[in-house]
Amino acid sequence: MAVPNASTTTAPLPTNAQTDPANGTGNDSGNDSGSGIDLNPEEVGPVGESLRDLGVPYAEAVGGVVTLVVVAAVVYLLGRAVLVPLARRGLDARGVEGDAQRPLLRILRLAVGFLAFAVGFAVGGYGSLLASFTTVGAAATLAVGFALRDLLANFVAGVFIFVDRPFRVGHWIKWPASGDLPNEGIVTDISLRVTRIRTFNNEIITVPNSKLTQNEVLNPTARDKLRISFTFGIGYEDDIERASDIIVEEAIAHPDILEHPAPAVQLSENPLADSYVGLVALFWISNPNRRDYLTVQSEYVRAVKERFDEAGIDIPYPQVDLSGSVATRRLPDEGV
Repeated sequence: MAVPNASTTTAPLPTNAQTDPANGTGNDSGNDSGSGIDLNPEEVGPVGESLRDLGVPYAEAVGGVVTLVVVAAVVYLLGRAVLVPLARRGLDARGVEGDAQRPLLRILRLAVGFLAFAVGFAVGGYGSLLASFTTVGAAATLAVGFALRDLLANFVAGVFIFVDRPFRVGHWIKWPASGDLPNEGIVTDISLRVTRIRTFNNEIITVPNSKLTQNEVLNPTARDKLRISFTFGIGYEDDIERASDIIVEEAIAHPDILEHPAPAVQLSENPLADSYVGLVALFWISNPNRRDYLTVQSEYVRAVKERFDEAGIDIPYPQVDLSGSVATRRLPDEGV
C-alpha cells in the first residue's frame, strides 16, 4: 500500500529558549532558580549592560550591586554635606548647646544613611527586594516596640526635651516627688534616654526622660530674673506702715536685689492669721541659681529681723491662750 508523500515542517524554537551569546544562558535563566531570592535586578542598568557586553559572568547582578553601592555612597555624602550643616545652623539659631546637638545630629546621619540605601536599592533595580526588607523591618520594629516601649518612650521624650528645651545643662529644676528620692537639683547631663541631676547633697540621680515630660517641671532659672517672695508676720499691735517701710528699705539696700522691678510689700492671702499680721515682701534677683536664691533670701531676712528688733516690731510665734477656772471639793471620808 502506497504511503502518501507528506511534506515535513520544522517548528521554530520558542523565543524564550534562545541563548544569549554573552553569558551562554537563556534569557530567563535568572528566574527559574526555584523559590530562592533572585538577586538579579528587575531592570538592567548601564553598568550591567556594559558588563554583559564584556562577557562578565552574572553581569546583571554585579551591575546592580555596583550601582547600588555607588548611588548610596553619593547620596549619603551629599546628604551629610548639605543636611547636617543646615541642621546644625538651625540648632544654633534655636540656642541648642553642643552637648545637646550631638545626639540629634547622630539621628539625622542615620536617617540620611537609610535614605541613601533606599535610593541605591531603587536605582540599582532592587525595588521588590527593598519592599521585602521594608516589610520585614516594619514587622521587626513593631515587635521590638512592644518589648521596649518604655525605652522608646524615654527616647521620644529625650527628643522632645532637646527640641522644646524646657531646661538645659546647669539649670536648677524641680519635679513631682517619687517616694523618698530627691526631686530637685542641677542638671548635669541630658541624653536621649535619661537626664542626670546633681542633688544639693552632691548626689547624682538619674531620671527617665518620660518622667520629666509627662509631669510638671519647675525651672526657676529659665529666665534672666527671678522674683522671690517672703512672708513676715508682725504683731497685731505693731505699725503696719512702719514695718512695710523697713521691708522695702532693706530690699533697696541689698546689693544683689534689683531696683527695677522695684521691691514691694503686700498683705498675705490670709493677713489676719491666728497670731500675726502677714506682710509679703516681693523682690527680684538677676541670673538666678539656687545658691544666690538662698544667700540673698537669708541675708535679707536677717537684715529685716534686726531692723524690726531696733524698731520694737514683734515677730510673734504661735500661741494659745487658755482661760477659765478650776473648782475643787473635798470628798467625805468613808467610814466616819
